Amino acid sequence: MSKEQALQEAKMRGLDLIEIASQATPPVAKIIGFDKFRYQQDKEEKKKRITQKTKDLKQVRITPRAGKNDLLVKVKKVEEFLSDGHKVEINLFLRGREKGNKDWGLKKLQEFLELITIPHQITLAPKPGGRGFVTQVAKK
Repeated sequence: MSKEQALQEAKMRGLDLIEIASQATPPVAKIIGFDKFRYQQDKEEKKKRITQKTKDLKQVRITPRAGKNDLLVKVKKVEEFLSDGHKVEINLFLRGREKGNKDWGLKKLQEFLELITIPHQITLAPKPGGRGFVTQVAKK
């Protein structure tokens, strides 16, 4: 059907003529209400977003004075994130006078990284950031 015929038909029905595939020869168009078309597009995009599994950056925050069992709980969480395929950012949070003893804080961060049993690689070397140190790990 020609473009003029399609426009006239759409006008007669009180609907819109929407181009679906402009790259096709001849271009493909559809007679449909624009609101309904937009609703269908949004619905398809939402379905794609839900089914698509994204690999986000997860964060775990630790303190150097935390007890062994507290650190083991955090290690378990890091391992869970790594097994799901996420990158994990580990923030070592230093308070008050702890900031003056950065070597001690860095040592505690290294000890925490050694507790992780899943094979991993450090994608971002420990560096000062925020109120302490920041490092990133990912699954090998």
